[in-house]
Order: sequence, then C-alpha cells, then structure tokens
Amino acid sequence: MRLRGIEPEDWEAFKEFDAHSADMRGGDMLHPPRSDEGYRRWALEEAIHRPDRDEFRLAIATVPDGALVGNVNTVDADPRAGRFGYGIAIGHRYQRRGYAREAVELLLAFMFGERRYHKCEVGVYAFNEPSLRLHRSLGFVVEGRLRDHEYFAGAHHDLVLLGLTAAEFAERRPFPALPDVNGGSAR
Repeated sequence: MRLRGIEPEDWEAFKEFDAHSADMRGGDMLHPPRSDEGYRRWALEEAIHRPDRDEFRLAIATVPDGALVGNVNTVDADPRAGRFGYGIAIGHRYQRRGYAREAVELLLAFMFGERRYHKCEVGVYAFNEPSLRLHRSLGFVVEGRLRDHEYFAGAHHDLVLLGLTAAEFAERRPFPALPDVNGGSAR
C-alpha cells in the first residue's frame, strides 16, 4: 500500500466508493448524487490543488497494481498548538484488509516525524465499532464523547473523541534511525 496524490483518472473509483451510502456515512456524511462530470471536475481539482499548509488529501493505492482503495485527508492542522486531525475512507470492497491501519500509520509517521506535530485528534461515530477498535489498537485514547452531535439517517448520533501524542505513537512504532555519513546510524 502507498499514499499518493489524487489523479484526474481517479474519478471513477471515487464514484464507486460513493455508491455505498453506509460507507459514505462512516467516513463523513451522505452526500447528494453527483454527475460523472462532477466527479471528473472534483478529481481534477484535487489533482491540481496545492496543499494548504499541512491540510491535504491523499489517495490510498495498492502495490503493485496501484488500485485506488480509499483516501485519507488531514484537517484542522494547527502548527502553533501542534495538533491535527484526519479523516479516512476505504472503499466498500477493500475494507477489513489492513489498508486503513497502514495508511493511518504512514500519515502519523509523516505528521509526527517530519512535520513536527505533537498530537493527533480524531472523531469517530459511536456506532462505528470497527473504526473505534482500529484507533484503540493504534494507541489512541478516548478523550470524550459529544452526545447527539451529528444528525443523519433520521437520528442524532454520538461522536467519540480520541487522541494520540507523538510520544505515544513512537512507543509503538519508533521513527527510523538515519544512516550516518560515516557508516553508523544517527538520529
């Protein structure tokens, strides 16, 4: 699995992802149908969009065939406070294969190890038990719950707030040592 930029030709995969309303709700919310041209324009805009500071969207693709399986995006990046959040969506037929875990680990390693962020905060719908399990297994800690926070499918739903610090992440997945120009290794 690898993370890459969105390409204009990705529009068809995103259209397929949106065909599953339960998946759309799990990742964000149910959106109205979009035309093929609307998907083409969206993918083109994402492909040419220059990231705004540390807020960006990346495609999650398989290796070696490069099939698009989902996307991950950073949100609410605050370099002064050292916090950021993210959202992730995996297409219906690619779920439960480890793509989300690997994508999140790569994103966290980049944001903590390269961009110097201190904490990642995410919100997960309380009914999304697979996502809650994933985040707990990655070391995220439940920090709170917003009751009746989101409305869809005819009801209000709770949002579980989770957080993970760079130090907590590094305990489970140490950052790699860099090779020393003299043949040893350096941090």
